Amino acid sequence: MNATKPFYSHESDSKIMLKKDKLEVRGWTDDLEHVNEEVEYLLQLYDLVPYGLDLYQQLQMIRRENQLKLGALYRYEATIRNAAECDTTACDAYYLHNHEKNRNLYLDHIKGYRILKTKVFKKILLRTKRGTQ
Repeated sequence: MNATKPFYSHESDSKIMLKKDKLEVRGWTDDLEHVNEEVEYLLQLYDLVPYGLDLYQQLQMIRRENQLKLGALYRYEATIRNAAECDTTACDAYYLHNHEKNRNLYLDHIKGYRILKTKVFKKILLRTKRGTQ
């Protein structure tokens, strides 16, 4: 089975790292776009099976945070190309630090979203089980 190679041996390490970073950020933004979609479905489920104002407000808040993080990642993605112009270690370190900061923000957001989504599903299951008894 031949897998396509996104990187080539004739490319410089810095060019490979830029490609890797762009691919990673694209994956993050795809995930956050999907979170937007899921939150909309969860809010629609709320209309069918109200599961508490606190969770509804948390969903509203996560939706807003998701939009803000998505915007920040799109802006960050646009700045990645500037890293190609780095000619000092300090410049490289700045972009590396910035990438790690964005990765951690993304991971923390996804973790919080998953915890909230699990709470919502548990509440929905609890309410629907009560309704069928």
